[in-house]
Amino acid sequence: MKICFRYNQFLPLILFFSLLLIVSCQKENSQDPAEEQEASIVSSEADAEAEIVFNEVFDETVGVNNEVGMEGIGSLDRVNPNPCYTVTVTRLNPPDLFPVKVVIDFGSTPCRGLDGHYRRGKIITVYTGRLLNAGSIATTTFDGFYVDTIRVEGTHKIENTSASNLTRQFTVDVTNARLTKPSGNFVEWNNHKVITQLEGLATPFVPLDDVFKIEGSANGRVQRGRLVVAWESNIIEPLFKRFNCRWIVRGKVRTVRRNTNAAGPWVAVLDFGNGTCDNLAVVTINGVSRQITLR
Repeated sequence: MKICFRYNQFLPLILFFSLLLIVSCQKENSQDPAEEQEASIVSSEADAEAEIVFNEVFDETVGVNNEVGMEGIGSLDRVNPNPCYTVTVTRLNPPDLFPVKVVIDFGSTPCRGLDGHYRRGKIITVYTGRLLNAGSIATTTFDGFYVDTIRVEGTHKIENTSASNLTRQFTVDVTNARLTKPSGNFVEWNNHKVITQLEGLATPFVPLDDVFKIEGSANGRVQRGRLVVAWESNIIEPLFKRFNCRWIVRGKVRTVRRNTNAAGPWVAVLDFGNGTCDNLAVVTINGVSRQITLR
């Protein structure tokens, strides 16, 4: 049996789908100023949020105890005689000291830290050696881990890439990170950073005077309500972090929506300030600046 198709029967359908395609392409390439500005702000804030969360993971990984790092560097409440978390150390190849697995377990109910934030779940890190020694690596994953109401997922890797034990430099890679909020909004993040200690090397057992410089780049995707934005970021002026401040105190990060012109007006530059320890930063887009509050 021969089946015949008549073109005019399908013409309305073809025109309909062609119209849909044109509208979709126009939306994807929209240059609406309000939309572009919102996308720039959201991506810059998301990048800063992920930076802060995983900077804290770095602190906890290095500072959990003196065996694997330097106790006191992290933000955990170690002076509390009744802490709401436990630390478990497991030798993976006994009697060798390393590799070793360290689990920080905050429990299933929110545990309030000295910084005022609540944590629950587990931070799990495997160390190949003491992180203060050149060549040592620490790889961290998470099990039901939350900071306040934000679920934290991904892999965080630190490698001591110092030229010798007289200097201190870490290369940090965060892969497949995801911060998920109760609303369903999320931040996906991949990051490559080089962290160099500039001050405090002469007093290795007194971390209060430690100052670190951070350089590198990141990329990610954020959903906030109906808006979904993919972005790329680069540190254009090194970030500086002091041990005695939980926030970045100085430096600039440029964030651009992926697949857009990096020289165009809708580029966000986030300025962390002039060295003052506070949770404020200024984001500038198309010549217009606004102050934001960091977590």
